[in-house]
Amino acid sequence: MSGPLGDIVVLDLSRALAGPHAAQMLGDLGARVIKVEHPDGGDESRGWGPPFVGPDHDISTYFLAANRNKQSIAIDLKSAGGKRLVERLVRQSDVLIENFRTGVLDRLGFSVERLHELNPRLVILSITGFGHDGPEGGRPGYDQIAQGEAGLMSLTGPSPEQPYRVGASIADLLAGIHGAYGVAGALYERARTGKGRVVRTSLLAAVTGVHSYHGTAWTVGGQVPRANGNHHASIAPYGAFHCADGMLQIAAANDGQWKKVAALLDIDPNLAKYATNRERFAHRDELIADMEKALAAHDRGHWLARLGEAGVPAGAIRSIDEVYSWDQTRSQGLVIEVDHPVLGRIELPGPPLRFDSGPEENGPEVAHTAPPALGQDGDAVLGWLEEREG
Repeated sequence: MSGPLGDIVVLDLSRALAGPHAAQMLGDLGARVIKVEHPDGGDESRGWGPPFVGPDHDISTYFLAANRNKQSIAIDLKSAGGKRLVERLVRQSDVLIENFRTGVLDRLGFSVERLHELNPRLVILSITGFGHDGPEGGRPGYDQIAQGEAGLMSLTGPSPEQPYRVGASIADLLAGIHGAYGVAGALYERARTGKGRVVRTSLLAAVTGVHSYHGTAWTVGGQVPRANGNHHASIAPYGAFHCADGMLQIAAANDGQWKKVAALLDIDPNLAKYATNRERFAHRDELIADMEKALAAHDRGHWLARLGEAGVPAGAIRSIDEVYSWDQTRSQGLVIEVDHPVLGRIELPGPPLRFDSGPEENGPEVAHTAPPALGQDGDAVLGWLEEREG
């Protein structure tokens, strides 16, 4: 495979979502990703559904979401033969990814010290639920638990009394993104030092790491942020509004944009209660009511066209099927086609990054491959390994 990481080999010992997502991101950048799975069932996400697809309805679309651009080899990490094979793979790899509970990899005989003894250049990405140390470092972690413990659910939902989980497994996905970002930094450092290092992140760290202005509202401002439904915690008007046939979103992030919105809705922008963002936010309920009274006169299409003409950020609230059929989504490479060994030609969500060399020449592209069947690449990986060792 080509791409920015075309000469990098990733040994993926992870399963479920956070680790596999990190490995998939590195694969999207061109790395060879070798996914190690237990012979009995493989990655646990192979059994997560519905939906299940295929002739026997046994292929999890959940698994398909996190494992493109990988090879699968079935290895029992507890067996002597499996351990020897993993040792051989470690020697030929640049990156190892694992998301076992703290101490599990050590008990399997693959402590950090042992891994770096086998390969001093190895970059190790370790993803845990709540961190590898600290008073609760050994806790098991799943996405929704982490969303609650890391405060995200308290910020999400219609009101503080009704905390909601984010619809996507955002703690897992963010941990994978942070992990891949850390691996890229460690590989860059290795080019200078010749030595690998351990990169650690967790579901707790990933969610806390995106608190952003919610975090400083408390650490600096002394205010505890709460759920605001579909409206911004600091800016008004910024959120979802009802019109004649449903809802649309309007984001007026500065006074200039607000004046354009006010002109369209026949609201005096210079009223004392609406003149500045501070005042608009203090009177947000009144502002929403005034805006929705005006918006009720026309349908969503009318208002989106008018807001677009005025240069005001606005948009629809699309369902997932609408997103993947949208020409703009497809124009950005966010839908890719791959050949699956059982399903044939299928579409998958594509990588969120694009690399361009210049205005007229695209950068190296990765030839995407379908998520593998359990153990389908065992012979190919062994052949590649023998060639590397030779």
